[in-house]
Amino acid sequence: MAHIGKTNTLSVVKLTDFGAYLDGGDLGEILLPNRDLPEDVQEGQSLEVFIYFDSEDRLIATTTMPKAQVDDFVSLKVLQVNQAGAFLDWGLPKDLLVPYNQQHHKMVVGKYYLVKVYRDMHTDRIAASSKLDKYLDIWPANFEIGEEVDLTIADKTDLGFKAIINERNWGLLYDNEIFQPLRLGRKMKGFIKNVRSDGRVDLTLTRGGIAKINDFSPQFLQYLQENDGFCALHDKSSPELIKQTFGVSKKTFKSTIGNLLRFGKVTIEADGVRLAKDKPKAVAKQPSTKKANVKKPASKSASGKKPYANKYQSKAKSDVGKKRS
Repeated sequence: MAHIGKTNTLSVVKLTDFGAYLDGGDLGEILLPNRDLPEDVQEGQSLEVFIYFDSEDRLIATTTMPKAQVDDFVSLKVLQVNQAGAFLDWGLPKDLLVPYNQQHHKMVVGKYYLVKVYRDMHTDRIAASSKLDKYLDIWPANFEIGEEVDLTIADKTDLGFKAIINERNWGLLYDNEIFQPLRLGRKMKGFIKNVRSDGRVDLTLTRGGIAKINDFSPQFLQYLQENDGFCALHDKSSPELIKQTFGVSKKTFKSTIGNLLRFGKVTIEADGVRLAKDKPKAVAKQPSTKKANVKKPASKSASGKKPYANKYQSKAKSDVGKKRS
């Protein structure tokens, strides 16, 4: 069955002079106009299309993918405002309507707003709403500290940025822990920093402890490789310059350098950090082909005594005999 406001894979039922009709299941046959029809398409072929209502409220298919689908949170620009509401650019010929009763604040032409795309249960039409709270869970979130989550960046506040967690809950990113530029509607990974007693959730964009170092290490090593093996930043560099260059705090930068130094990946110089050169592998000594010059033990006489011992014993007896005479 085809779904309105979603991407579908539908088969071509028949070709006509003004387009192809696709099998929409319970929705019947859906027209794909010639302007969107791929070349050399044939009956029975499957096509990936988006289904929505055109300007005359007819169900229609398109191979052009919109900027958002039903159930998505997305930041879109207002193109015009009239008595019906505000119309947003979502990448299709028919703009996306935000009725006045679905506007959290009165929308202004040229500005971007974070909205939820939904399908109106009464009219079946696709619309959008900037009243986001009613689409998010009001119950306290059940998260584990350090858990990785999907974030959609929302409005700026005095403390930082609000963000939608896994498209279900609100969370907050604090200004002093943000080390990269953020924009309304940006989707990114984040981590649960804390769940407060009132159910509110604090977020962070980096993992804590050694995990944070492990995350940044590959980025720093790649930077060194792309910059002739050298980085002119060091422990005396300003936190602002480090944040601007790498998007991390000075604490994370220093901890990462220390960790890489401990494993011999980098060396510290007076004016920066250098990628350590690989040490040549030790060559194993080859066994000598010469035979060892081993002295043979002196042979023994028939009496079992060494020859040189008999010699000196005989001389000693002769000397003793001379003295007695």
